Amino acid sequence: MAHAPQIKIPATYMRGGTSKGVFFKLDELPESARVPGPARDALLMRVIGSPDPYGKQIDGMGAATSSTSKTVIVGKSTRPDHDVDYLFGQVSIDQAFVDWSGNCGNLSAAVGPFAITNGLIDPARVPHNGIAVVRIWQANIQKTIIAHVPITDGAVQETGDFELDGVTFPAAELQLEFMNPAEEGDGGSMFPTGNLVDDLEVPGVGTFKATMINSGIPTIFLNADALGYTGAELQDDINGDAAALARFETIRAHGALRMGLIKNLEEAAARQHTPKVAFVAGPKAYTASSGKQIGAGDIDVLVRALSMGKLHHAMMGTASVAIATAAAVPGTLVNLAAGGGQRDQVCFGHPSGTLRVGAEAQLVDGEWTVTKAIMSRSARVLMEGRVHVPRTGF
Repeated sequence: MAHAPQIKIPATYMRGGTSKGVFFKLDELPESARVPGPARDALLMRVIGSPDPYGKQIDGMGAATSSTSKTVIVGKSTRPDHDVDYLFGQVSIDQAFVDWSGNCGNLSAAVGPFAITNGLIDPARVPHNGIAVVRIWQANIQKTIIAHVPITDGAVQETGDFELDGVTFPAAELQLEFMNPAEEGDGGSMFPTGNLVDDLEVPGVGTFKATMINSGIPTIFLNADALGYTGAELQDDINGDAAALARFETIRAHGALRMGLIKNLEEAAARQHTPKVAFVAGPKAYTASSGKQIGAGDIDVLVRALSMGKLHHAMMGTASVAIATAAAVPGTLVNLAAGGGQRDQVCFGHPSGTLRVGAEAQLVDGEWTVTKAIMSRSARVLMEGRVHVPRTGF
C-alpha cells in the first residue's frame, strides 16, 4: 500500500516571554490553511500534536502545557499604519480544536523579531544599531501592539542581560506597548457588568466578590482568601487537586456568562483560552518555584492565574495587561489588594517570581478607560527550518 510523504512547511520555533510556539508566515502555509477554517485548524493541531488523549503531545511540537501549545501566523498588514497582522492560535492539548478567542501577550514579544528576520518590515525602518519600532495588528482581538525591538549590527538582538522570572536564561530586553487594550466601543466596556466589583454567584460553589475586566484578555479576579488560598501558591499546590481545578472551571464558566462572552454555560468548554481566572492577595513573603526568595517588600500584590485549566507557571502576558489595568483603577480587587489608591504601575508576585507592569488609566464621562499598558519581555529563536506534517485534513 502506497503512503503519501509528509509535507514540509517553513516554520520558526520561538520563545516569547514565558511561552513558546511555532511561527508561520501566512503566505508560506499550504493554500488551504491561508484562510480561517477547518483546514487551518487541522494543520495547526497536527503540527502541535493534538488532540492527544495521553496529554503529552509526543507526536508534535507542543510540550503539553498551555504555555507551549501555541501557534502564530504573521503576514504583511492589510491595515494602514501597521506593519504586520498577527494571529494567535491556542491549540487544545487533548481536544480537537484551536481557540482563536484571545491573544498571547508573551508570544506578542516574538512577533516583531520574527517579522524583521523574515523580511516583513521595510529594511529602511530597521536601524543598523538601535531600536526598530514594529506596529503590529493583533487580529484576534483587533488591537494594536507596538514592539520596540533592539537591533545590533543590522540584526535582531537576542542575547543580553535582561532577566525575566519564569525564563531560565537572560536575553535582550524588548518593550511592548498594548494600545487601548480594553474592550471599548461598539457597546463594549472595560468592565462589562458596569461595576468594578460584582457578587459572582456560582451555584453549588458559592458567591464571590469578583472584578471582571476586558483588558489585554478577559479576566475574572477573585480574592485568594475567599477561595481558601494565601495567594502564594505554586503550581503543585493546585494542579494536583482535581476538585480545585473543577471548581475554578465552574467559576470561569459562570464568569464568562456574566461577562457576556458566552450565551450558555456549555459554550465554555470550547472556549478554554478566555476568560482567565486569577486570584489576588496582599503582599507577603514566599519562595518562588526556582527557589528564589520573594520578600513582602519586593511586591505590591500577589497574583495567581489559571490558563487552559491549570495554574500558570508564571503569568500570561495578556493577563499581565489585565493586572496592570485593574491595579490602576481604584476600587478593583487588584487595586485594593495592592493597597488602594491610583497608581500607574504595579509589581506583582507570581509563581516564578515578580513582574513590573504599567498602565495609563483615566475616568472619562463616568467610564474608566486605559490608553496603553506597558511591559518588558524578551524573545529568541529556538529553531528555524521546516516542520514536517502528514497531510491529513488540509
